[in-house]
Amino acid sequence: MNNIEKIALTKIKGIGPKLSRLLLAYCESAESVFSSSKKQLLSIPGIGPASVDSILSKTSLKEAEEELNFVEKHNIQVLWIEDDNYPQRLKHCEDAPILLYYKGEGSLNPQKAVSIVGTRNATSYGNRICEELVQDLKDLDVQVISGLAYGIDVHAHRLAVKNDLSTIGILGHGLDRIYPAAHRDIASRMIQHGGLLTEFPSGTNPDRQNFPMRNRIIAGLSDVTIVIEAAIKGGALITAEIANTYNRDVCAFPGRIDQEYSAGCNYLIKTNRAHLIRHADDLCYLMNWERTETVMQAKQLTILPSNLSKDEQKVYNFLKEHEQATIDAIALHLDWPQSKLAIILLEMEINNHLLSLPGKVYKLI
Repeated sequence: MNNIEKIALTKIKGIGPKLSRLLLAYCESAESVFSSSKKQLLSIPGIGPASVDSILSKTSLKEAEEELNFVEKHNIQVLWIEDDNYPQRLKHCEDAPILLYYKGEGSLNPQKAVSIVGTRNATSYGNRICEELVQDLKDLDVQVISGLAYGIDVHAHRLAVKNDLSTIGILGHGLDRIYPAAHRDIASRMIQHGGLLTEFPSGTNPDRQNFPMRNRIIAGLSDVTIVIEAAIKGGALITAEIANTYNRDVCAFPGRIDQEYSAGCNYLIKTNRAHLIRHADDLCYLMNWERTETVMQAKQLTILPSNLSKDEQKVYNFLKEHEQATIDAIALHLDWPQSKLAIILLEMEINNHLLSLPGKVYKLI
């Protein structure tokens, strides 16, 4: 079976990803779909007369031949859902595309992958959070995935390239163009630091209805979706909702209650649709990710912060020795009332000296 039948299967009118997989299940191969009789095709649940007529007309095979010429000319990889190099995280999603078009050097099956999404109207607050997060992810060798849109998306891609991280841009159109056109330069650089991925063939315009479909790939490719800034409605929240349906982790940075582009993040946190995170260490704790040995050694050699009070130094030294401890254990060791200790712990948490874990457990950052 060659790529013509595979591509042709995605061009049958009225047949989306789920029905394509159903056709494959019944016919066993893309080639068999086009060699089946009308009676055989009509016996497949969910496949109507119009779709059967489209299959039998062979029109999609002719279109597939043109598409194959395009991808071969432009060194574009055709990734079939049964291939080893097809994104394995995405493969487990029930509505995963049966075929993808990819141009790039980066692996689509990295050890760790995060999607970073947000508003097209990023504020200085959102840009700063994004910069700090991606810079801290460098030590974890994480792949950064986003949608190459204005705002947080393209900022995450640029920062990934700057920090020498693999980054994958998911497109809502074919690989014969870049949208927005203003992002052509970063898209070109991303091919060397990751790549561009789409389920849409050449000639597909960046139409509105394509972007929710694009968002499911962003969610499906990653271990965790991170929302940095988002209004109460928009693509970032759609991506977060899809990630939840895939049983993937979702994280969001909180923002001011009077800021439009923090409303979506605050809503996700309030409704338990996302974990609240403040920095990369919170993400590492949630995902149980460990930094490289070099970074861990550097942390162990870190000197005592100079801006701690005498009482805070006592707490710091105890936690440095024990890695983490409950508030009861700290109070017992220091012989302090919990009311006094709670105030000191809160102040240290606000100043990013320690992290509060479930069960009133504390550890140094």
